[in-house]
Amino acid sequence: MTTVKDIIQWMETIAPQAKKESWDNVGLLCGREDKEVHTVLVALDPFEDVADEAVELGADLILTHHPLIFNPLYAVTDGTAIGRTIFTLVRHDISAFNAHTNLDIAPEGVNHQLAITLGLENVSEIDPVETDDSGAVWGLLRRGTVTEQPLEEFLPSVKEALQAPGLRYASGGKPVHIVAVGGGACAEEWPAVLRAGCDTFITSDVRYNDFWDARDAGLNIIDAGHFYTENPVCPYLRNSIRAAFPELNVVLSQKHRDCMKFY
Repeated sequence: MTTVKDIIQWMETIAPQAKKESWDNVGLLCGREDKEVHTVLVALDPFEDVADEAVELGADLILTHHPLIFNPLYAVTDGTAIGRTIFTLVRHDISAFNAHTNLDIAPEGVNHQLAITLGLENVSEIDPVETDDSGAVWGLLRRGTVTEQPLEEFLPSVKEALQAPGLRYASGGKPVHIVAVGGGACAEEWPAVLRAGCDTFITSDVRYNDFWDARDAGLNIIDAGHFYTENPVCPYLRNSIRAAFPELNVVLSQKHRDCMKFY
């Protein structure tokens, strides 16, 4: 019998909760550790669509990157999306677990999966945080190489690899060869990317001034969207759980999508 606790203990081997940022909220945020698990639903976010999908699947656990509860809650009612989601999970005895900033810096976590999805070669960490006892390197940003090409030729491959509906970008006036990635809200890390000798940075949530400043510093900067730069970690989680717990039915969400649309 596999329980939620078993999966939590296994997650500690790839993204220990102790490695999260101090402001973050990770771990089991709803449900029971002793809950028996047969079906796991993996998604980027634990929102209402994911909770409803978990009910339809008969899932016992949803495993996500983003937390179910991030900001302090002062009430849980059906008047908010988070309240309705919690009601759904509790009513159907579905547990919710997440790994957030601890998964961002994990050796095979969010940004490693983003680099692999984009086809980068010779992938390494930028400004690594630590090297653990096994020799694995922990750090936020990744750097790799592609065949040198004009930025305008590189952009379609990024859009296609991430299945993004569009890209925002600014050209630093250089061809693309040494590429850094930082999924999610990593745009403010562009100076570290520049110091690392990269010519291009793929990230998201880029502010207006960051586009200008990176461009003026000679760095190509591409905003591919928060959802699309982090979602590649979900197939990794699904495949890893399947390998660790072959008796489980592990499903990648088919209904969860980015709420932001292009008109």
